[in-house]
Amino acid sequence: MEVKIQSEDTPESTASRERSAASDHALSLSVERLPPSALAGDDRYISGRNDRNSILIDGGRFLMGTNDPEAFAGDGEGPVRETQVDSFYLDECTVTNAQFGQFVRETGYRTEAERFGWSFVFHLFVSPQTSAHVRTVVQSTPWWWVVEGADWAHPEGPDSDVKERADHPAIHISWNDANAYCGWAGTRLPTEAEWEYAARGGLIQKKYPWGDVLRPDGQHQCNIWQGTFPTQNNAADGYAGTAPSRSFPANGYGLYNMSGNVWEWCADNYVTDHEKSILAKTVITSNEVRKVLKGGSYLCHRSYCNRYRVAARIPNTPDTSTGHIGFRCAFDVLPV
Repeated sequence: MEVKIQSEDTPESTASRERSAASDHALSLSVERLPPSALAGDDRYISGRNDRNSILIDGGRFLMGTNDPEAFAGDGEGPVRETQVDSFYLDECTVTNAQFGQFVRETGYRTEAERFGWSFVFHLFVSPQTSAHVRTVVQSTPWWWVVEGADWAHPEGPDSDVKERADHPAIHISWNDANAYCGWAGTRLPTEAEWEYAARGGLIQKKYPWGDVLRPDGQHQCNIWQGTFPTQNNAADGYAGTAPSRSFPANGYGLYNMSGNVWEWCADNYVTDHEKSILAKTVITSNEVRKVLKGGSYLCHRSYCNRYRVAARIPNTPDTSTGHIGFRCAFDVLPV
């Protein structure tokens, strides 16, 4: 069987076609597994916050989006528009395997990939033993394989684990999974505007979190594909897959890996008409809702998915999980 894709870089979960009823039921079960006090942010259940470093991002107005010729117009990257952001806290790093593991141990939570029994894995990471059992690939992008037994704790399939990757970002995390974690940790996902404002690190309309040059002075600033996609990655930046959540130089606000490494979920529904996005009252069924992903991943390459730019964005369904999607947490500044 082959499945279609949502975008060129990130496959869309087939749940919207094959699992819609099961997905709604599974999400309700996942929430029921968490104590109500955990979802409300009770201090007894937010120990996961203790080992996270959150940075206060002072609010302000900024120029969101881009009119860059490299932008993907169909993705809704433009036009540039002035946007107001209130002060908020954002984690300096994406949530790691160690942090997500603590959440799982304390709550018994099972991710959607675990409940559904599979997730998308990039073909070069699948072992010969596991690849012998792969029966489904993504139409037109056969490097995405549907691997049974792939999940956050087994990123490349049942014969893999994260024992040596405790400080790497947790992957195979759906938007629903990320929100469950945030509920336990007393946090939330950042809005797209917050994410982009923070990623810019105080710079105005620069292409990347550090400026307009991808490799200033020949130095790698992020974890993206190096070589010929999708068959040969020379890992010139030091990593073929994920890098530790705290790697490469931080941006001007002290945030790590805002470009590359893993795509990051935002809270927002995905829209491309920014004049109407906030005020529109369109009725959307659950199967049509898509969420925003920002930042690009270790699979992005200029020849294929030039979306490690700050303004770049893609959509995907809330139940989608892949080997290059993670998240980081935000939370509000409490009034004095």
